[in-house]
Amino acid sequence: MELIIQFLPAFGVLGLLFVFIKNSWVSKQDVGNEKMARIAKNIADGAMSFLKAEYKILSIFVIAVAVLLFFKGQAETGSNGMVAVSFIVGAICSALAGFIGMRVATKANVRTTNAARTSLGKALEVAFAGGAVMGLGVVGLGVLGLSGLFALYSGQGWEITEVLNVLSGFSLGASSIALFARVGGGIYTKAADVGADLVGKVEAGIPEDHPLNPATIADNVGDNVGDVAGMGADLFESYVGSIIGTMVLGALIVTPEFDGLGAVYLPLALAAAGIVMSIVGTFFVRVKEGGSPHAALNLGEFGSAGLMLVASYFLINAFIPESIEGLPSGAMGVFYATIAGLVAGLAVGKVTEYYTGTGTKPVTSIVNQSETGAATNIIAGLGVGMMSTALPIILIAAAILVSHYFAGLYGIAIAAVGMLANTGIQLAVDAYGPISDNAGGIAEMAELPSEVRERTDKLDAVGNTTAAIGKGFAIASAALTALALFAAFMKTAGVVAIDVSQPQIMAGLLIGGMLPFVFSALSMNAVGRAAMAMIEEVRRQFRDIPALRAALDVMIKYDSDMTKASAADRKIFDEADGVAEYDKCVAISTTASIKEMVLPGVLAIVVPVAIGFIGGAEMLGGLLAGVTTCGVLMAIFQSNAGGAWDNAKKMIEEQGRKGTEAHKAAVVGDTVGDPFKDTSGPSLNILLKLMSVVALVIAPSIAMDSSEMTAYNLRQSAQEQTIEVVVPGEDTDNTVEVTIRTAKGEEEMTVQVTTDSKGQPELHRHIDEADDQN
Repeated sequence: MELIIQFLPAFGVLGLLFVFIKNSWVSKQDVGNEKMARIAKNIADGAMSFLKAEYKILSIFVIAVAVLLFFKGQAETGSNGMVAVSFIVGAICSALAGFIGMRVATKANVRTTNAARTSLGKALEVAFAGGAVMGLGVVGLGVLGLSGLFALYSGQGWEITEVLNVLSGFSLGASSIALFARVGGGIYTKAADVGADLVGKVEAGIPEDHPLNPATIADNVGDNVGDVAGMGADLFESYVGSIIGTMVLGALIVTPEFDGLGAVYLPLALAAAGIVMSIVGTFFVRVKEGGSPHAALNLGEFGSAGLMLVASYFLINAFIPESIEGLPSGAMGVFYATIAGLVAGLAVGKVTEYYTGTGTKPVTSIVNQSETGAATNIIAGLGVGMMSTALPIILIAAAILVSHYFAGLYGIAIAAVGMLANTGIQLAVDAYGPISDNAGGIAEMAELPSEVRERTDKLDAVGNTTAAIGKGFAIASAALTALALFAAFMKTAGVVAIDVSQPQIMAGLLIGGMLPFVFSALSMNAVGRAAMAMIEEVRRQFRDIPALRAALDVMIKYDSDMTKASAADRKIFDEADGVAEYDKCVAISTTASIKEMVLPGVLAIVVPVAIGFIGGAEMLGGLLAGVTTCGVLMAIFQSNAGGAWDNAKKMIEEQGRKGTEAHKAAVVGDTVGDPFKDTSGPSLNILLKLMSVVALVIAPSIAMDSSEMTAYNLRQSAQEQTIEVVVPGEDTDNTVEVTIRTAKGEEEMTVQVTTDSKGQPELHRHIDEADDQN
């Protein structure tokens, strides 16, 4: 096991080596004909232009925050200026994870389309390879960055608490970039999607991926910046956050081996093993023509999870002894906590699949209520979303209780690590979805044969389900990660408990509960404003570009089936190829998303800092409790409602009812749900984790001092005291023995009894002067 500790960074390098090999393989696949290559280039250029604009703004933010962190670290005990280095490295790793995923996704999409011209199995292989690059890139960078910095800081002769305080800056850097990537990417993709849907589908009556739709390139770019780069940054942040939270709590448990740091090294070792198991899991994903892509992906995911459980058993028993102070059930208790986290993550994913999957009872109910218009469709979707919070919350609560029972707060943190250990394969399955979606869009725009679109649609349908499961998994992991970071903050800041009877804590709790609603409102209003600009631009192009208008009339004439068109009409249609001004729609989404992502991102960082320094550590603890509780509920509600609306629309389309009143109602519901499931919902996962990380980073600065701790303990003692009175008899001297029992022991005093005007006894004065101070 000493070898594993010494070579922890090598596991990160192994993950990145696998990324390089898979990326090279994807690049060697054929892109297809010239038209397919041109469409793919437009998508790739749009995606990269967004990333460049986003990273330019974020580089300024990173430098500014790093300077502040340096001076903060230098000015306090238990930390130092190197926290700024950790922050910069974390931000770079998070941004790099998004960049790697974006590059390979925009390569894999057109190659998946071309592979679908030959077989379903080949198309799945290409799409999943692209997703695997994203997944293993995230875990490789996470393990390499964390273990490398930990080894560097441990060699400086610092106390372990100082090492971990400085290392927490890595998580702050990752969280900051993740939030901006999620919010910015979500605004981008939904502004384009709403424009493509409402004007293209509803008003013009053409498919959203049709080349005549000016917003179609922006829509396909959005799939990458939102669901690939955004999801990658989200899970990267959860991944490193859960590891750091567990390391901080592990420092309180002294093991007989590994210089007393077995509980600190364990989460890093589990993450390293997860890289190997995720790589092994990718080889299970194979499908033959006519086979089930869903079954193939499940085999890879669950096969990897099974292997990870076996590896976890041996690693935990190697790092944690059978019995140790701080862990009542020893190694097996930690193992049971890991199982609880993994089972809860998979179960929440399955519940999410039930509430959002095509053909399920909740989604079918939305389809049925679409018959009577958009209003009943929206009411049904809201109801499904609200009801979908019950089971996931019960599962997460059960995981918290089980893991705490077996291993205390460390158990809750290790449960989050167990849930996220397989992030490599989980994210590969997630990223496969938008790649398949893009592949279908390219097939539509390139006018490939119908069997190609059927194959890509089959992959896309599975991708929608895996994306929904991925979002459920991300929410469950966010809840446990936030709780682990919360617990780490309380230990570092010296907060013993969150007592809601204290006014400042209750105030913090209410402010924290309010933040997810304000955050959601900011992101959804941003989508609305950007979508309005996109809708106006698409309408302008349909109105003002003659060739586009003429081709649209031909499409309407033949009900979108150009195989029936005459030679003259076909010529009019072909002359419109490429005349749509895609770049203007891309520019609208890029500009809007970069501008609108700033306020929500800054809010998430400024509020906990302000509350912490103005209201103190206890009030900040109340804030974190409020934002975690409401944030998890809002995230589940919004993600599941949006997914259910989306698949209700798809069910109606699969029934061949495009253009009907029910379909139009479903499109409206899907449009409302788009920012729910792809912007505000997923962003809330990062909000609650980021605020916990910010709290952990500033904890040494606002930690309760000895006088505050004494006052806190006295309040607790006063609340826990009981009084026992022995009533005097008739022959006594009217004195009474009083025993006061508190958390610190018993105090006895003797008091004299007199009677009031009604003859009732009352305690008059202390007889023992020594007890008078009590």
